[in-house]
Amino acid sequence: MLISTTDLKKDYEVLGLVRGSEMKAVHLGKDIMAGVRHLTGGDVKEYTDLLKDARDEAVEDMVAEAEEMGADAVLGFRFATATISRGTAEIVAYGTAVKF
Repeated sequence: MLISTTDLKKDYEVLGLVRGSEMKAVHLGKDIMAGVRHLTGGDVKEYTDLLKDARDEAVEDMVAEAEEMGADAVLGFRFATATISRGTAEIVAYGTAVKF
């Protein structure tokens, strides 16, 4: 499946909006370690890993939705992120499903 942040100079049929959403929370122990890193400085690996996993799963969900629609590609791809509460994040991957 082609995923692009830009439009293509090609004829295609727009099938509609597709999206994937993942909500992730860190384990309490990891949240405590992240809090310590916040105080001492440095890379907060616990949250980095959390967001990477959430992004990957959101893209997989979006692609699955596009494939169900019979799409060949997703154009105008974007991510949106929201913090729901401390230690949790929602990642939304979205774009326009198209068929060539």
